[in-house]
Amino acid sequence: MRSSAEFAWWLLVVSTLGKNHFLVSGGCSGRCCRGRDISCLTTDWRMDRVYGTCYCDEGCVRTKDCCFDYFTECPALECALSDWSFWSGCAKPCQPSVRVRVRHVERQPGNSGEPCPILEQRAGCREYRDHQGQQCGLLSGPAFITSMEFGKRRPKHGSYGNPLEPGFCVEFTLESRTQYCTVENRPHTHWMRYITEGFKVCVACEPPAMRNNSGSCQGDGQESDKEAVLHWQAVGNPRCSGTWKKVQKTQQCSCPPQHSFVFI
Repeated sequence: MRSSAEFAWWLLVVSTLGKNHFLVSGGCSGRCCRGRDISCLTTDWRMDRVYGTCYCDEGCVRTKDCCFDYFTECPALECALSDWSFWSGCAKPCQPSVRVRVRHVERQPGNSGEPCPILEQRAGCREYRDHQGQQCGLLSGPAFITSMEFGKRRPKHGSYGNPLEPGFCVEFTLESRTQYCTVENRPHTHWMRYITEGFKVCVACEPPAMRNNSGSCQGDGQESDKEAVLHWQAVGNPRCSGTWKKVQKTQQCSCPPQHSFVFI
């Protein structure tokens, strides 16, 4: 009889300890660790339905040995970013150059949240006045072009609120391009990948690239015949350049977005 009573008592103790151990040690509650931390472990059911050692660190997602409640107890914290700053001015006036805008991290990602995206953006640009505020001279040379997206942000009215000239469009057939148009992988150069030989492209000539009273943009080919091979260069990557032939001048551009550009 005593033996049975002792056995029952020990069974109650083991059962109680087992329950307390489960409540204290099991799962990821209160133990979410950054990075890969092999000490951030416990004993419980894993996500693959195997009972045993499981982890509550960020690395467990990659190694697939998280505890069953990892995503509930350790929800992903996404990267929090500030707004973009205003674009800087062009680095150099009167020539193709680069402008920059930045943002900063307000909260780092956690618990396997996605890494923060880029914090700096660059874009091709060109200032039409020098440091003294004087109008830059009209230079001869290749056409400098960039994505049509840049043109969407151009002002439509002058300093006194008067509407600017609407400009025009020139269609070209691309004859050649350098290999450097496709090897660049920076955000402000992605548009250059669509510059492909044999395709027709549209290039808008608008103020301020269209100089006052000139009615033309640098390299637009208005003075050239259709057989003339003209040169162009991408703003933002001076090694991306090539040749094209003029097809016609139109009032508006009608090419697909990836084949639509603006003179700079």
